[in-house]
Amino acid sequence: MSHVITEKCVGERYATCQGVCPVEAIHAADYNNEPFMIIDPETCIDCGVCLTECPIGAIVSSVDEDPKWAQINKDLVAKYKGSPKPPVRSPNDPPKKAVNKLVNVK
Repeated sequence: MSHVITEKCVGERYATCQGVCPVEAIHAADYNNEPFMIIDPETCIDCGVCLTECPIGAIVSSVDEDPKWAQINKDLVAKYKGSPKPPVRSPNDPPKKAVNKLVNVK
C-alpha cells in the first residue's frame, strides 16, 4: 500500500517530502490550479520517511485512510511524474490555510 498526500497540501506545497523520498515517488503537481504534491502508488515503498517530514501532516500512511485522495494522487501521476522539482519551502514558514495553522509544529 502506498502513502497518500491529502488535501492539506493543496495550496501549501512545502516539498520537503520530495527531498527525503529514497525512490523518487513524490512529484510536484497542480490540483485545481493550486500547488500540490503527489505520491506515485506504483513507486512508493511505504518506508514512511515522508510522513514526519511534512510540517502540516498532509501525508497519511495508507490508501485506506483517505481513499478519495489516494485516487487523486494516482490519477495525477501520468501528467506529473517527472515534473521539475519545486523549490523547497521552509518547514518554519507558516501555513497559508487556516486549517493547517493548528498542525504546524516545526
